Amino acid sequence: MKLSHGFGALIIAWFAVFGCIQAVTLEVKDGDSSCIKAELSALFSITYNTSNSTRTALFSLPDSAAVDTGSSSCGTSGSLPWLVAVFGSGHALGLSFSTNGSLYSVANLSLQYNLSDSSIFPEANSSDVVTVVSASVGIWAPINTTYRCVSNTTFRVGEATVTFSDMRLEAYMPGNDLSPTESVCMADQGSTAAPPTTASTTTTAAPAPTPTPPGTPEQGTYSIKNSTGTVCLLAQMGLQLNVSYFSPSQNKTIQEIANLTPNLTSISGSCAASSATLVLTQEQTTTLNFTFTLNSTTNKYHLSGINLLANWSDMTAPFLASNTSLDYLRSTLGRSYMCNAEQTLVVVPTFSLNTFKLQVQPFGVTTNQFATAEECQMDQDQMLIPIIVGAALAGLVLIVLIAYLIGRKRSHAGYQTI
Repeated sequence: MKLSHGFGALIIAWFAVFGCIQAVTLEVKDGDSSCIKAELSALFSITYNTSNSTRTALFSLPDSAAVDTGSSSCGTSGSLPWLVAVFGSGHALGLSFSTNGSLYSVANLSLQYNLSDSSIFPEANSSDVVTVVSASVGIWAPINTTYRCVSNTTFRVGEATVTFSDMRLEAYMPGNDLSPTESVCMADQGSTAAPPTTASTTTTAAPAPTPTPPGTPEQGTYSIKNSTGTVCLLAQMGLQLNVSYFSPSQNKTIQEIANLTPNLTSISGSCAASSATLVLTQEQTTTLNFTFTLNSTTNKYHLSGINLLANWSDMTAPFLASNTSLDYLRSTLGRSYMCNAEQTLVVVPTFSLNTFKLQVQPFGVTTNQFATAEECQMDQDQMLIPIIVGAALAGLVLIVLIAYLIGRKRSHAGYQTI
């Protein structure tokens, strides 16, 4: 397919800029102690309006970027830790962090850009300073572990995209240096070749036993309260994880199915006006994060993000999977979503989530109870089946009865009075 001149120029500009970006080191301190440290490269793509067209600005985070000590902090009991880097004429990149005690994550990714900077936004028809924020971008790692992602990872933030590469970062640091223990992102794991095998004497090994499927998971009941102690999110569901990863003991990629056990699972999360999160952690080895988003214009909500962090016994490194562009479990504000049938929610090619007997309400909870449910299509179809079968049987009985009456009438017509 032939590229248009504008699109081709955009591609050329993209690679020209991307080829010369450099890693920047940023560090937030509390006195002499470091609490956040990041080594990363970042490329920004921002769409803006001119007087007669729309353009895209491409620029990178310069090596002159510096930590804004006024906006950055290690956090307090009432505020999140923030790393804010300022650069150029009024531009800023921000990362806030949160923790549940066992892992930390980027809670918000923010970008501020100044449209009056003509070196980046030539002929812009506005001089506004724009700030855009994206929540739950899927960057997380266990506490005392460095998050590493060498591969390019792109996140949409409003009308902009931010592409990180060569990233190593850690929050809630116990010391001044990044931890030597790393949690590797899925993009890097996918590009890592399987460990090489060494030639040795040939032996015949017994085949690995086929794992027994775990069966239907137990339904758990979960709730989140807001700052006033009122329940703001309710969920009941059985959860089953379907994960593909490289097994060093079997020297191949395997698919493992594991159930989340409610009585071994701790609950955390938060509620806001247009977003809500539910974080389920099982025995410090599995953390599952749900993000729900509310559209205040349509009064519709949906499950927009699922993140999984798993550190199981046969994994060479923690398994990280994230997708913040999902559209599952859609319902209306003031109602709950229900699906008793088994659903498969595909998150990434290597991870899907099976749900059973699910009912969830992330917004508009009153009296600590689920509101009237909007049922999934599968449940509606299952309800229709007995109705259709019953109607068919009733129709068959009616046909037989009509045939019987017609036959009887004809037999009576055959007799004549003498």
